[in-house]
Amino acid sequence: MSEILSIPGRSVPRFRRVILKLSGESFSGSGKSGISLEETLVIARQAKRVHDTGVELAIVVGAGNILRGAQFSAGGEVIKEATAHYMGMLATVLNGLALQDALEHLGCETRLQSAIRMETVAEPYIRRRCLRHLEKGRIVILCGGTGNPFVTTDTAAALRGRELQADILLKATKVDGVYSDDPERNPHAVRYERLTYSQVLRDNLQVMDMAAIHMCMEARLPILVFNVKREGSIERAIAGQPIGTLITSE
Repeated sequence: MSEILSIPGRSVPRFRRVILKLSGESFSGSGKSGISLEETLVIARQAKRVHDTGVELAIVVGAGNILRGAQFSAGGEVIKEATAHYMGMLATVLNGLALQDALEHLGCETRLQSAIRMETVAEPYIRRRCLRHLEKGRIVILCGGTGNPFVTTDTAAALRGRELQADILLKATKVDGVYSDDPERNPHAVRYERLTYSQVLRDNLQVMDMAAIHMCMEARLPILVFNVKREGSIERAIAGQPIGTLITSE
């Protein structure tokens, strides 16, 4: 992990290689579902500006804006739970394709890799190939989760962060950090600026699923939770500026 450099009027990246986890909600307007071209371009523009500073950027995409596997959990014998999870993983490919075209429209070289093989639209995820793309300056978009049911895209992001030896995992959400309670329901909820993995696990804070937290803790991979809907937030996060909630070992 490199140190923050101070150059007046310019955000210099603190991190060399970054995993950016985008929730499906990042691709849709507030309170809406589906893919918004405008919101997708907002993300793509921020990603391009970050990429232009020399950061190696891998983006893991969710698909809550299209379909969540858990929404079929009451389907019983109609749609099996495992099938529902596969449906959710396939939905991430739609967001990945949209983001890929948006980035390439802005002049970025990209690769879309999927944990579920579908060579007509995406490369299969291969760790060494992904690393080579990053080293060559390509933005890699990772979809399909881990390729396995019952595993969230948060855990997929933590797994890829460890595999690719990222310096930090950026969890982009619609809230500006981690709170003691749901800030939409509890106006007295407190936002944390820093937390440890142990605090998150002990207090059962709803940051990421517990498997993802454990995986990051074992690798000492920092997690930064922030609001991606605020313009310039991704650049600020990568520059090491105070934003959101930082989760570390100490």
